[in-house]
Amino acid sequence: MFSHIMIGTNDLDRAKTFYDAVLGTLGVPPGAVDRHRVFYRTPTGVFSVSLPIDGQPATTANGGTIGFACADPAQADAWHAAGVANGGTSIEDPPGVREGAFGNLYLAYLRDPDGNKICALHRMG
Repeated sequence: MFSHIMIGTNDLDRAKTFYDAVLGTLGVPPGAVDRHRVFYRTPTGVFSVSLPIDGQPATTANGGTIGFACADPAQADAWHAAGVANGGTSIEDPPGVREGAFGNLYLAYLRDPDGNKICALHRMG
């Protein structure tokens, strides 16, 4: 359904350091910088962080969350730890199992250094 997801940043170097660490736990290679953007390419899509083209400050989406698929709870925990170690902030409940209408999920939530809400998600069997 999606070809790519792009979020804004106010500090491209800081964002690259953060996302290289966080996405590295998922097996994603370090991002490639193209002028004012960092691209993370995978076989299933592209995630990108960009300085706003209009020159205005980047802001976060209130109510928005970007979820990253994890192979297992250990990978979600590694993702979360890498994020906290690289300037992210742990939010909501601690990483763990949540029961919901779509079955049990293992979730870990962070705010990246720019305040974007991101999530590591493993669908439990």
